[in-house]
Amino acid sequence: MLSVKSLFREIFDNDESFRLFCSIAASGETQGGWENGRIAALVPSEQRQLAPRISRHGADEDKHGRIFRALMKKRGLEPVPVPSETDYTVLLERNGIGVAHAKLRSDRPLTVPEIVVYLAHSRVTEQRASEQMRLLRRHFGDHPEVGRAIRLIADDEDNHLAYCHEELLRFARAGHGRAIQRTLRECALTEIRVHRDVSLAVAARMGRILRWPKARSALLRAGIHGLYCYERAGGWRRMVSLRMPDRRDPLGGPATTAPEYA
Repeated sequence: MLSVKSLFREIFDNDESFRLFCSIAASGETQGGWENGRIAALVPSEQRQLAPRISRHGADEDKHGRIFRALMKKRGLEPVPVPSETDYTVLLERNGIGVAHAKLRSDRPLTVPEIVVYLAHSRVTEQRASEQMRLLRRHFGDHPEVGRAIRLIADDEDNHLAYCHEELLRFARAGHGRAIQRTLRECALTEIRVHRDVSLAVAARMGRILRWPKARSALLRAGIHGLYCYERAGGWRRMVSLRMPDRRDPLGGPATTAPEYA
């Protein structure tokens, strides 16, 4: 029977599929760390109070990248190049989501509207990350090899999502409400399409590594398309709502260190 738990157990139990999974995850987290680090450095003067929180966000993402690389090292595995069709963060940027990398590579301070774009983009992608990590925590939170890492990353992603809600609500009260809702909608509709395409690409790669039967691969593709249809029909709305989180000022302190796996 094809289930989330059986699917990921199969991926985790095979060195090659585990290496691809961790390499893709580490690359995306490291890229997110760089993006947040550059945004923190370019925050406009009137929003400088945000810089430490954005830096903390970036430090957390860097930590997650180190964790995934450490999980590979523990098995004696080296990272593999990330196939371009599976690179979620790069594909989002190419589709115009978030602050363009060309702007992040310059030394010109960002504008307040660009900070709003960054937060809206983060609100959408952190929703996805939080949901995925909660799913993994439910099924593998007690796993002897990856459970500790999953629990730590899941807590961080929940903090990141709470931070996005809190800051976007602050900007909405300051008069940016319409821009926030417009940007959230644009980001969400693009993200669900990119997520579908990346999921199909990852499933195809995993299927070749694990030699899945055609019927199993077809069933997985159907599930991915079914999720996209649900999200396109209205599921995307969960990514654009805003509410004050229970976790207040979740990124107000220093980043936690990555655990040792050696």
